[in-house]
Amino acid sequence: MSNAAAPSPNAAPSSSETSPLTHFDAQGQAHMVDVGAKAATRRVATAEGRIRMLPTTLELVARGEAKKGDVLGVARIAAIQGAKRTADLIPLCHPLALTRVAVDFELDAADSAVICRATVETTGPTGVEMEALTAVQVGLLTIYDMCKAAEKGMVMTDVRLLEKRGGKSGDWVGR
Repeated sequence: MSNAAAPSPNAAPSSSETSPLTHFDAQGQAHMVDVGAKAATRRVATAEGRIRMLPTTLELVARGEAKKGDVLGVARIAAIQGAKRTADLIPLCHPLALTRVAVDFELDAADSAVICRATVETTGPTGVEMEALTAVQVGLLTIYDMCKAAEKGMVMTDVRLLEKRGGKSGDWVGR
């Protein structure tokens, strides 16, 4: 029989028990990662996605003639708000003081799609990848909402992180 005490169920995992899935403790319970000891550095992330639609729907967006108004203007504001509200939507995300959110749209006539690209920045102890991804998805959802009277078969696709800069893990650029 060993005299070693059993680990406390609330104890942090030792380095030998750590997993690449940082939002789970040694017992497999979800938790918010402690970023208190991490250095506050400049962090930037860019994400993008697209919404495919019929050419006639894309024309409505391009001409600003959708029944609900300026589709891309409203989607830009919604995407910015989405970035700011990420911690309210994704349970284990830290609330962050964002220093910049930039959202751009590109009309892709060849693919009959609108591309949404969001860049988010902060100076803090954790990255802004989730905020950039949330901004893109909320922007695309808003385009869908504003155009659904013209078309219900739009498809949101290819939402992905393009790049991130800063932090302990360094810079990353996607394919």
